Amino acid sequence: SYNLHVNGVFHCSVRYSQFHDFHEQLKKESGNSFYGSDRFPPKKLLPLTSVQKKERRERLEKYIQAVSQDGRIVNGDLFKGFLLSAQKETRREEPRDESLNVYLMNGNKVTIDIKSTDQTDDVTEAAAAKIGLPDDLVYFFALFIMKETKEKHAEIVRRLHDFESPYISLNSAEGRNKLVFRRCYWDPIFDDEVMSNRVALQLLFIQTVQEVQQGWLSGTKEQFKRLDALRTKNSRREYLQFAKTMKYYGHIIFKPCIVDYPEPDTKVTISAGNKELYFRVKEEGKDKEGVFRITRIRCWRISLLGETNPTGDHKSDSQLQLSFEYLVSKSKLQWINVVTEEAILMSLTLQSMVEELLLVKRGGKVKRPSDRIKGPTRQFKGRDGGVVTSVSSTTPGIPEDSSKASMQQSEEDPKPLLSTGSVKKIT
Repeated sequence: SYNLHVNGVFHCSVRYSQFHDFHEQLKKESGNSFYGSDRFPPKKLLPLTSVQKKERRERLEKYIQAVSQDGRIVNGDLFKGFLLSAQKETRREEPRDESLNVYLMNGNKVTIDIKSTDQTDDVTEAAAAKIGLPDDLVYFFALFIMKETKEKHAEIVRRLHDFESPYISLNSAEGRNKLVFRRCYWDPIFDDEVMSNRVALQLLFIQTVQEVQQGWLSGTKEQFKRLDALRTKNSRREYLQFAKTMKYYGHIIFKPCIVDYPEPDTKVTISAGNKELYFRVKEEGKDKEGVFRITRIRCWRISLLGETNPTGDHKSDSQLQLSFEYLVSKSKLQWINVVTEEAILMSLTLQSMVEELLLVKRGGKVKRPSDRIKGPTRQFKGRDGGVVTSVSSTTPGIPEDSSKASMQQSEEDPKPLLSTGSVKKIT
């Protein structure tokens, strides 16, 4: 079987016959017009040699990467249903009633009643309804897995996708984790719309307070003193308006990491927000900063550094690297490599920033619960040759080239993330 990793995170184990069944269903509904349709490895009548097995795995990887760049497919219920059913089968999870805790950024929680196999959007909407968030503002927020640290802080692990079950993903994640409901947009132009609602205003307020306490915003002592006074008075709107004037408002700050720009083995702190990446480095006791615009990033990829075991799995001391190809000048593209344990989170952050940029560029609106179209009950081939069923939803209105423009893995990736052998979790 093949272990499918999404942004470096193990999602499911799938046999070739299951991929083939999915491919045939996709052809039946889309014809041969979808991106990557010609890359699926054909069936073989005789047992495969070791060379042929390797070739099949590589072709399957290229196929999945290509298909995932077609916005019509990845936002459709067939693709989501296939991955959701594969996750359920891999984790041997049957639908059952469960209570799930969803936390807010101030540590408070709401408990919602769900099915253990509900997809992410279903759980997001249930949490939003329990909080009292109106439908038109639900998808300005999202569910994230966050890890509890020894310092009692909560670190972001990743945002959840709609092709997975939050219940399954949370229970299979390593370490002490929780589901957190937090803002997921990057451009401050959305703030006024979100702040027009009392509940959404409170959610933004408690998240910004938490980010200030973590040291994510940059400002003078006087600015932080002003923020503290506004927080004490519970002047939420004024607090947020003032915070917006400070550097790195609405950004995510990653852990210190190693990059090869401007020099090899440079230790930097990276932040992301409002269509830009910031690299901060200390030189001779002073902070220096480089800015990378999202619009100048052509593509990016996650790879694993380090040796592999005889089975083909990477050794436990392997490191993650995120690489992005950047237009450094009018006619020069350059790969910039970032070695960091948060490569997965960085990749997801880039993906969501690009998607938001495209949404704003074409004058679109953030989706609402009413935009989702529930699909039929799908039947997929199981690992044992039986049938696995799944019901998912389609998000319409995605332009054909949207995912191609936000490609997150280049085909030159030397360390593929679709691997055979025993399950290898990368967190």
